[in-house]
Amino acid sequence: MSMRVTFLGTSGAVPTTQRNPTAIYCQREGDGFLFDCGEGTQRQMMRFGTGFSVDHIFVTHTHGDHVLGIPGLVQTMDFNERDAALAIHCPPGERQLVENLVSATGARPSFPVRVHEVSAGDVALRRDEYEIRVFHVDHRTTAVGYALVEDDRKGRFDRAHAEELGVPVGPKFSELHEGNAVELDDGTVVTPDQVVGDPRPGRRFVYTGDTQPTDATVAAAEDADLLVHDATFAEDRRDRAGQTGHSTAKQAGEIAQRAGAKRLALTHVSSRYANDVEHHRAEAREAFDGELLIPDDGDTVEVPYPDGE
Repeated sequence: MSMRVTFLGTSGAVPTTQRNPTAIYCQREGDGFLFDCGEGTQRQMMRFGTGFSVDHIFVTHTHGDHVLGIPGLVQTMDFNERDAALAIHCPPGERQLVENLVSATGARPSFPVRVHEVSAGDVALRRDEYEIRVFHVDHRTTAVGYALVEDDRKGRFDRAHAEELGVPVGPKFSELHEGNAVELDDGTVVTPDQVVGDPRPGRRFVYTGDTQPTDATVAAAEDADLLVHDATFAEDRRDRAGQTGHSTAKQAGEIAQRAGAKRLALTHVSSRYANDVEHHRAEAREAFDGELLIPDDGDTVEVPYPDGE
């Protein structure tokens, strides 16, 4: 079951020739999600081959560098004769603004677009095997973060032991793996706990959007397989980060370390660092000992299961 994250835009508020405004595409098997949609996102989707198979857009906040791509993307979907509904999730109180963006050209698209306000603590989307949760972040406006959290998976089935117990190869294996006891021809009952191991954790992908360091992010990103965190500034502008509701690379590293995240991706990099992110890398490394990424636009990251399977 594949999960991959493509960084469509990694710049801060001002785009550069190398970095587009914020947008992240996440594909989990056949489901595609867009987290934020900065200006030019539709072109980035074409450029980096994600396609437009997105049914849900998750907006962290409505500053322009996170939402100005919505009108163009919706219009392109309309030109492509889309008929499937599109859901856009946004922080509380921002529905009308997002609705205005959808109809910015003066016409509504021919397919349904539904805007849902979500608050910290909500489950924005529930699907078989996973959900997308909303958590509190601290920016200069109403803002939220999102965590895609998979359900625990079944434990490993011990086929060899099942055969030792006399379970015949076939449907009874599946019954046991599904959690049901089976009766053998001689009347012996074999229970799942005899042949199925403990549940195995699913994957966790966490995206903060713009934020200062928060305990809520630590909680949402506990043992995350991939945490994508605001790292707008280096330590030389730590005061500026606090004033504008952002984080430094080192602060992002500290949050990831506290959360026990396995991988940290630093994003929303200010244009002042566009050509040199080595200070970001060095400062985050001081605080975080997991795998550290500073992705460029177009980079794709595979998110593996915690146990590697």
